[in-house]
Amino acid sequence: MADFLQNCLDGIATGAAYALLALGFTLIFGVLRRLNLSYGPSIMAGVFAGTALYMAFDAGLAEIAVATVIGAVVVGAYIERLCFWAIRKDMAVASMVSSFVIWMQIEEGVTLLFPDRTYAFPGILADAVVEFGPFFLRASSLAMLAIAALAVLGLLGLIYRTHFGLAVRAVSENPQAARVAGVNTGLVTLLAFACASALGGLAGFLIAAGDQQITPLFGLWATFKGLIAMMLGGMGSIPGAVLGGLLLGVVEANALWYLGVETRDLVAYMLLFAVLTFRPGGLMGQAALMARRAAESRV
Repeated sequence: MADFLQNCLDGIATGAAYALLALGFTLIFGVLRRLNLSYGPSIMAGVFAGTALYMAFDAGLAEIAVATVIGAVVVGAYIERLCFWAIRKDMAVASMVSSFVIWMQIEEGVTLLFPDRTYAFPGILADAVVEFGPFFLRASSLAMLAIAALAVLGLLGLIYRTHFGLAVRAVSENPQAARVAGVNTGLVTLLAFACASALGGLAGFLIAAGDQQITPLFGLWATFKGLIAMMLGGMGSIPGAVLGGLLLGVVEANALWYLGVETRDLVAYMLLFAVLTFRPGGLMGQAALMARRAAESRV
């Protein structure tokens, strides 16, 4: 039992970063009803921007974090202008395919600029350990959990307590009505992309700092983890993204301990299959899914 609880603590710390990845996917999907497959690579580009600053100037942790977030936001804006703003709103498949093409472009560009397989990344209090009776956590994991919690609270405040958040929710519910009401839907979409990219950049920084390394394969990994966490919780649900990320982290930590590293990803995919089989809308998106189906049946 003690091992299980320790694994859960470790999984929650890792799942906090997964939740940030899922929140980025959720914010974009909630506004546009489209998937941005280049989201993970945009985060990778941001992390490598921080890595370049670290390698060239031996920058401090705060400067590297800022460079990572800014890099992710800049690449995210590039993706939004090219794959979503420039393509008609009713061509969701074309947007998704074009974002996949940009994924390949970003990954190839990063690989050419950083040809080595692995690069060092500075850690956050990597050697310190905090004990809770028989349990313990690395100080870096606690820092990751605290920063992720603050980021989630900040996003909730932005979405539900500000005029911008009201505009985001209006565009998500009915873009045409929002446009008639005077909302600049193009600007709202761009800013939503910027917020999602900032969250992703923060998640990428926390994950790279926890691992103390980064590879060009990070974009693929971040895409899979973010998508799985989002679909577990429910597509378009902010609380669902948080729940899905935490659940994914806990399940992976226990699978790693009890079954071995080679089964960790397999268990995560099996969990996703089971959830979507019995709750196609995800753990917290089922009600929204049923409401949309009921509305479509009345048309």
